[in-house]
Amino acid sequence: MKLCKRLRSSNGQLQSSFWPGVTREVGMDLVDMGIKRVLLMTDKNLVDLPPVQTALDALKKAGIDYDVFSEVRVEPTDISFKAAIDVATQGKYEAYVAVGGGSTIDTAKAANLYATYPDDFLAYVNAPIGQSKPVPGPVKPLIAIPTTAGTGSETTGVAIFDLTDRHVKTGIAHRHLKPTLGLIDPDNTKTMPPVVAAASGLDVLCHALESYTAIPFNERPLPERPLLRPAYQGSNPISDVWALRAIELTSKYIERAYRDPDDIEARSNMILASSMAGMGFGNAGVHLCHGMSYPVSGMVRNYRPEGLKTDYAIVPHGMSVILNAPAVFRFTAMACPDRHLEAARLLGASISNTSYSAEEAGHLLASEIVRLMKALDIPNGLSAIGFTKEDIPALVKGTLPQHRVTKLSPRPASAEDLALLFDDSMRAW
Repeated sequence: MKLCKRLRSSNGQLQSSFWPGVTREVGMDLVDMGIKRVLLMTDKNLVDLPPVQTALDALKKAGIDYDVFSEVRVEPTDISFKAAIDVATQGKYEAYVAVGGGSTIDTAKAANLYATYPDDFLAYVNAPIGQSKPVPGPVKPLIAIPTTAGTGSETTGVAIFDLTDRHVKTGIAHRHLKPTLGLIDPDNTKTMPPVVAAASGLDVLCHALESYTAIPFNERPLPERPLLRPAYQGSNPISDVWALRAIELTSKYIERAYRDPDDIEARSNMILASSMAGMGFGNAGVHLCHGMSYPVSGMVRNYRPEGLKTDYAIVPHGMSVILNAPAVFRFTAMACPDRHLEAARLLGASISNTSYSAEEAGHLLASEIVRLMKALDIPNGLSAIGFTKEDIPALVKGTLPQHRVTKLSPRPASAEDLALLFDDSMRAW
């Protein structure tokens, strides 16, 4: 498979490069930027594997001085963010290279931000949990090299983490956090365990579905100044293009990528879908599936998915998102049934006529999502990963502050609505 594409922004600045083996170019890219000293960030599971070793070889060949930080936590927390920030601050690096999944890329964004503009940790964190202080200006260059086909973090200005004392996920979002360059290398996803391929691929799907069904951009309130405009703008004609194509690619390739890590065509198209969905939701935003996922991840007790090596309980992000999706899209279909119906069609639903009710559109989309969940061996709802109905009040409480995403739902969700959605999500089928 011969793929080689470099994408540039309107001002000619290099944004992303996509082809098998492109990781080998990271040293040359840094030289072209005039960078001499970098911090490469990754996690312990990856540090000795080909994606990191290929990147390090490229740095050595280019004569780049580097340090390696391999203490990134899968599903990062404020504590792990702070550890990375300390290293970045002390090292006075000229640039950063992130080799890993969304956890690594998000950690690099946070380290870059606070090393460049030191402040109280909650200063830049999204309100109402943090102060939502705008990032003062550009940060240091960051090259993102994803090793999962899921988060699309190489395309977005968002960094997500668990706030440990509140058992909830939150994040930092600003356009200045977007990586300078993304190297999208399908070869790097060969190391993904099947559970990661499934969870991260379903995260791609939800990114695309949520951005496509988000509240329209022209229904968002205008900020007082353009610089105060949030990173997520609501669905719009540009984000729709990326979202719809990502849904198509995911529908076609996700099961193949899950079953066979050597299926380079499937893995290539899934990491491409991930970046496309990232460009879509990085502009439009996500809504209830993600908002509800954050307390699910934060409240995990003993669940450890088979095939994922961690010494702590964890619900992979994409899994925590997809478990809520069938219930969410049955709920939101009332607001924009045509979009839900189109998404269901792209996922393979047989659309025999155009007279479906909003309720039927929601059920069609939910059914296609459940079909994929079964094919990818995803647990059957929140109850299968240790949650009970007694947890619903705490899950609702953890979702309500997630205004950055919940306010983008095409159908407003009250606390009572969220309780019903979590109840519906206890079992998916």
